Amino acid sequence: MNFTTSPVHLATQDAAFEAQFKARLHWSADTDAAIEQRVADILADVQKRGDAAVLEYTARFDGLTVADMKALELTQAELKAAFDSIPAQQRSALESAAKRVRSYHEAQKKASGESWSYRDEDGTLLGQKVTPLDRVGIYVPGGKAAYPSSVLMNAIPAHVAGVGEIIMVVPTPKGEKNALVLAAAYVAGVTRAFTIGGAQAVAALAYGTATVPAVDKITGPGNAYVAAAKRRVFGTVGIDMIAGPSEILVLADGSTPPDWVAMDLFSQAEHDELALSILLCPDAAYIDQVQESINRLLNEMPRAEIIAKSLSGRGALIHTRSMEEACVISNRIAPEHLEVSSREPHRWEPLLKHAGAIFLGAYTSESLGDYCAGPNHVLPTSGTARFSSPLGVYDFQKRSSLIEVSEQGAQSLGQIASVLAHGEGLQAHARAAEMRLK
Repeated sequence: MNFTTSPVHLATQDAAFEAQFKARLHWSADTDAAIEQRVADILADVQKRGDAAVLEYTARFDGLTVADMKALELTQAELKAAFDSIPAQQRSALESAAKRVRSYHEAQKKASGESWSYRDEDGTLLGQKVTPLDRVGIYVPGGKAAYPSSVLMNAIPAHVAGVGEIIMVVPTPKGEKNALVLAAAYVAGVTRAFTIGGAQAVAALAYGTATVPAVDKITGPGNAYVAAAKRRVFGTVGIDMIAGPSEILVLADGSTPPDWVAMDLFSQAEHDELALSILLCPDAAYIDQVQESINRLLNEMPRAEIIAKSLSGRGALIHTRSMEEACVISNRIAPEHLEVSSREPHRWEPLLKHAGAIFLGAYTSESLGDYCAGPNHVLPTSGTARFSSPLGVYDFQKRSSLIEVSEQGAQSLGQIASVLAHGEGLQAHARAAEMRLK
């Protein structure tokens, strides 16, 4: 079957551009009320009945019926056996990717993830103590697709941060285990792993059961049920983010082969019919070339139907007045993945403020970042890159302030605190400071 697709063609100089642009970006993040209610019921049930509830939901939703939770736990021996069973090429790729991801996050830890302190002129010590979380849960999607890369991207920064235990959950519909995912868990050093998924897995991690230990934070993507569950358990545990559909924005000056750009747009469109794939370019003739590449390459793709629906529904090829204007629009979108496909990527990078990850130059395809470049591929979506960051070592740490006031420091700080405390009508605060004054 041949598919066709028609991403909308827009031009910033058109009077109707703003309305058309906003319409293309729009998608409803509203979760179906029935999903919300079902998730709430599942969370409450798992919190109340623990393992028994998890077993029931695993049988109902994943078609996997077992006698007890022990049958749903993957042993370290099973993880190693999976690693040993996959082709040598896959083993090598996993290990190479893991090495690069680890190196990047070790550098990240040195830059922003270590304790620090200083003493002021009165000898008062001020600083910050950085402490890893004790135990985290990582959710790895299963079912229609398998994501060994997600295992690496969630578990390795947790390890680098110093997390004591990493608990992985991954659904295995009808008991079908993906060897590559299990091998990735072995390479990444997952502590314990359970073949459970959905809202029941999130609940088990958040509240703990007799078998599944309660964690301090849950990271990793999932479907609408997982997203709704993560949102509801936030506060009991930490979460990384609520992810929306995948996004790619290509900022092009017309110097990159159009086939490359078309395939980069495909790389996100193939994830999801709601994925956002946008090209910004000041060269109208080049945009036409990319459209021709899309038309020619589409039916070579195994996921052509999904790509076609995604590009037709949320794809856009936008003709801009200049590269500078393209950068302004990019900042408005704040995309998950931003490719600067240009001869001069470093000329434009200073103008780009908001993006989950920025890929510089024609040879830097987004897909390399997904798997093995090194930086984390868990990125903010739906415009949240305006205020959010990629998953990193810092997500698996917390910070405590350190204060040690010297006798001399207490004299000056005490007077300041006294004035402000009286101003707020908090006399005990004031007295506590005043008692230390000479």
